[in-house]
Amino acid sequence: MTTVLICDDHRIVREGLRQFVEDVPGVDRVVTAASGEEALARFTAEHPDLVLMDVSMPGLGGLEATRRLIAGHPGANVVMLTAQEDRDHVAAAVSAGARGYLVKDVSREELCAAVAGALAGRDLVEPSLRRALSERRTKEDRGAQLTEREIQVLTGMSQGKSNAQIGRDLFLSEDTVKTHARRLFRKMAVADRAQAVAAGFRRGLVT
Repeated sequence: MTTVLICDDHRIVREGLRQFVEDVPGVDRVVTAASGEEALARFTAEHPDLVLMDVSMPGLGGLEATRRLIAGHPGANVVMLTAQEDRDHVAAAVSAGARGYLVKDVSREELCAAVAGALAGRDLVEPSLRRALSERRTKEDRGAQLTEREIQVLTGMSQGKSNAQIGRDLFLSEDTVKTHARRLFRKMAVADRAQAVAAGFRRGLVT
């Protein structure tokens, strides 16, 4: 029995996608989840053949849910759903192990074809993005390892703390925290906090 799990925090989106996916040849059952947390629980119970995971959700977002899902179930088949073609989010998801992505405004025919393709084992990632991901990983691999202090600063960033807050936690001045931040940005080949945190999650430096 082929099962597809749809995870989206908007009920109207879940139900609309369910109606479309139920028409895909070979799909026997469609189940839904309203959050990343629920998706993880439903996956354990249902063992679906494919997960359609919304990128942006309150609480446990789609990117982190996908990372945890694939870490616990390496064979999981996940395709991200995004309202717009956000390459940074898509790149992070694919790096975490997602098979690809779908923009939510695709036609019914495109959605059904993509679901059928994903169930057949095909990736839904355009070649240009795949090349960009390969180049990014090569650059990351060339980067020097972060020091323990830099990882502590990165962890603080991942928790949404300001430089001043990180400094208080680590008994450092704000200027010293900024220095560590600049160094880790350079080592990770990123431009800002958001990119550093995303790269940190991808490389398993923060959880």
